Amino acid sequence: MPQPFALRRFQQLPSFSHHEAGSHVGVPAERAFGEHVDQTNYSVVVGDQVVVKWLTPPAPMPHPSLDVLAHLVEAGFKETAPPYAALTLREKSGEVLLALITGYLPEARDGWEWCVDEAEGGRTAFAGDLGRLAADLHLALATLPGTDTAGGPLRASARAERALEEALDLTGGEDGRWLASRAGDLARELAPLTTPITTPLIRIHGDLHVGQILRWRDGYAVIDFDGNPTVTEAEPYQPAARDLAQLTTSLEHVAQVAVKRRGTPPGRAAGWARTARGRLLAAYRGRLVERGRPDLLDESLIRPFEIEQECRELIYAARHLPRWRYAPMGVLRARYPDPEETP
Repeated sequence: MPQPFALRRFQQLPSFSHHEAGSHVGVPAERAFGEHVDQTNYSVVVGDQVVVKWLTPPAPMPHPSLDVLAHLVEAGFKETAPPYAALTLREKSGEVLLALITGYLPEARDGWEWCVDEAEGGRTAFAGDLGRLAADLHLALATLPGTDTAGGPLRASARAERALEEALDLTGGEDGRWLASRAGDLARELAPLTTPITTPLIRIHGDLHVGQILRWRDGYAVIDFDGNPTVTEAEPYQPAARDLAQLTTSLEHVAQVAVKRRGTPPGRAAGWARTARGRLLAAYRGRLVERGRPDLLDESLIRPFEIEQECRELIYAARHLPRWRYAPMGVLRARYPDPEETP
């Protein structure tokens, strides 16, 4: 690459030859994903073989995803879009990441599409696949150098308490009044985070929800290892339960989407979410046991991390996407029903 650009390779790029005996001539066709795809950055498909994600704006180096992608290749984890390369630029202020190049997955749809279809149809068999996928990801990430086994209560509890405070401050109207009336219940749910965390701390995905899991022609793939864009200074090494809690809460959000956008009866959607959540957790546990690493999951952390995640969803809605508020509020209202609503 000409200076001041640099290319970090993870594995060999595919050939763009038109056929085995021929060589490529001309520039492969490029196309965008379309306006229907909600993306923070800008991605193009090149020759129906690779996806180039241009970061807008470019991200300062070191970038969290690069070491993760390189390690996943080394560990043989294949349930992701194949990572090929990263393009960087050296500026006066330092090096920045311009683009990530990964494999194109034919017929791919993200979980906010395919999983809502499953909720509408009442199907939960997929949840076992997601549980095993999440476990395999964590088993691979647990071997990334830097994994620590020592934890502590201060950062986990303080971070969760701040999230609750922000959610209370930013959520207005009737939802805000309802949330304030449940503040004590929510704070009690977060209490387990004040005790020492003894489960191994591993490099987690950091933003693991169904929207990051593609269903494509040949199966499932987890994508986007950039971390959670709504959490500043998040520790990269955390309990696996944090990723798992975000994934399980996203199933409940899918149920809320099915109610609002597909007209699914609320009771049926809630039942679907419970069953799917149970199957996902059972498959996750089973895979860890099968691989001899049940110690990676401390189940006592799932519930408080789920509550913290709902607070973060409310913060995200208030700051970036107000129309999303119905989803976390629907989940919380279902978990803490008003007395007159309880059968």
